[in-house]
Amino acid sequence: MGVTVDDLLFPAEARTRAIARELYTHARNLPLISPHGHVDPGILADDAPFPDPARLIVVPDHYVTRMLLSQGIPPSELGVPRIDGGESETDPRLIWRRLAENWHLFRGTPSRLWLEQTFRTVFGIETPFNGQTADRVYDELAAKLAEPQYRPRALFQRFNLEVLATTESPLDDLSRHAKLAADGWGGPGGRVITTFRPDDLVDMDWPGWPDRVVKLGEITGQDTATYEGFLHALAQRRRDFIAAGATCSDHGHPTAATGGMTAAEAKSLFERVVHGGATAAEAEAFRAHMLMEFARMSLDDGLVMQLHPGSSRNHNATLFRTHGRDVGGDIPVATEYTNALRPLLEEFGHDPRFRVVVYTLDEYTFSRELAPLAGGYPAMFIGAPWWFLDAPEALRRWREAVTETAGFYNTAGFVDDTRAYCSIPVRHDVARRVDAGFLARLVAEHRLGLDEAAETIADLAYHLPKKIFRVG
Repeated sequence: MGVTVDDLLFPAEARTRAIARELYTHARNLPLISPHGHVDPGILADDAPFPDPARLIVVPDHYVTRMLLSQGIPPSELGVPRIDGGESETDPRLIWRRLAENWHLFRGTPSRLWLEQTFRTVFGIETPFNGQTADRVYDELAAKLAEPQYRPRALFQRFNLEVLATTESPLDDLSRHAKLAADGWGGPGGRVITTFRPDDLVDMDWPGWPDRVVKLGEITGQDTATYEGFLHALAQRRRDFIAAGATCSDHGHPTAATGGMTAAEAKSLFERVVHGGATAAEAEAFRAHMLMEFARMSLDDGLVMQLHPGSSRNHNATLFRTHGRDVGGDIPVATEYTNALRPLLEEFGHDPRFRVVVYTLDEYTFSRELAPLAGGYPAMFIGAPWWFLDAPEALRRWREAVTETAGFYNTAGFVDDTRAYCSIPVRHDVARRVDAGFLARLVAEHRLGLDEAAETIADLAYHLPKKIFRVG
């Protein structure tokens, strides 16, 4: 039995590969649910043609710029804006050539897989990408981007996206989501919805925190110099986000710590340091406490809590000074969950109103901590591998590690977690192919019937994320 391009990521063994092919047909054409990501909602609100290929594919993608930086090519030479006043490359064709000339650096990486599949399946470009073909591929892409069918909303429909969740701070005015709602694209039950991400207001050691607390008060009319006013303001903004379609909150904390403070202790700490000056230990304690407060708010407003811990933010201090946050300078760290989540799960883990989806950048916790926790508390689900782990190999390891203890139905479905809009269908396709291969092995080993495997892959791809993230 021959191998074709459509066998991408399927098992090498012929019989199992044939089963994977069949299972994949049950998921391939299902709509995409994208419940966590970082696409700029303005792209869809404005529906303007995409810029040149470099600004679409290279400049905003820190997976790409990070690899090139590791080989001595600074982000400024790839068009990434500088915040220190220095110059950045503005010629898109030069930026594109730098990527093409260094394409060998991406061999075996998910970035290469995603980009090549994006070229082929989204844009219909079959020309191999390298230094010799850089200009040809650039011209082919540029020509496509000028056509109406490659504008953001047209691609949204072609991608078969049912729901796309973006991520905003409580300080965002949500004007782009208001425009989407006015156009029939946003609001509750809309195609493009927002997600409540309050990290910049609960991280006391994030530079500028006191000023942001003041701004929150200005937006809401609450006295955020007081702890009670601060909580009221956050609850008010959650209601605003729900009106804009939000079904989830998202929390990107350094650790998974929860609890540890009484309300009186939190009030005392907040009102003592509201103008700045919290220690690292105080900041960590306040973050842990606020997760409990947000869980209580979830009981009232129904937002699903997502917890994304385990990143040492801005580890590359030089990159942070020159280019700011979220440009590839973060590093995963070992993360403990069993003790860290115990206060949260003891108080809320059996409450049918509460739901928390927990992610990790520390794959050693898959089987040791996350799967047993999700298998023991009705309110907890395991989030898919993300960021440094959203590669085919890690997706396979994740299924192997968590299924034996948590099964399939305590996992929350795939999240693409991307800023790269055009890669969304490719990333979901990769996940569906990996799941087809995993399920095919269970069928081949006579551990699961083919009919059950077909039902399971459809659930993993579509029905579970729609249910768990409450976007149905």
